Amino acid sequence: MHQLNEDIRDPEIRLIGTDGEQLGIMSADAALKLAEEQDLDLVKISPQANPPVCKLMDYGKFKFEQGKREKEAKKNQHVVEIKEIRMSPGIDVGDFNTKLKNTQKFISDGNRVKVSVRFRGREMAHTEIGRDLLLRFAEQCAGVASLDKDPKLEGRNMSIFLSPKPNK
Repeated sequence: MHQLNEDIRDPEIRLIGTDGEQLGIMSADAALKLAEEQDLDLVKISPQANPPVCKLMDYGKFKFEQGKREKEAKKNQHVVEIKEIRMSPGIDVGDFNTKLKNTQKFISDGNRVKVSVRFRGREMAHTEIGRDLLLRFAEQCAGVASLDKDPKLEGRNMSIFLSPKPNK
């Protein structure tokens, strides 16, 4: 948070004008008088400097502009989500292709995808079926995504992560 007007109690400060021109080193009281004459605020912008740097500005307008810039920056950023696709070892071709299409859509949107296979009952005895399924799935997505790490069995789930390939 910036210190304003009467809150600035330093014996001497370096003052910068509204257009960025140096007005020299002076006492805080003299700078405050200057600010009041011009109907502006005295704002401490660099408290660590020696002497501290203060600027003459319209603080309300400055805060408004800063808020606008922050909103604009927030609007332009993309949060990467991790989407999840679940399958079973006995998945059929139609379902496999549907899940493949959804995964490719998620990846083209710039999200990471966790693809997992859930083993139920006796399927645990044949985890290699799930591993082959996941590797085949990753191979089908190789055009748009890269495999982060090999299939890993955690309890009854085996999963892989796919990330979008960086555009050149």
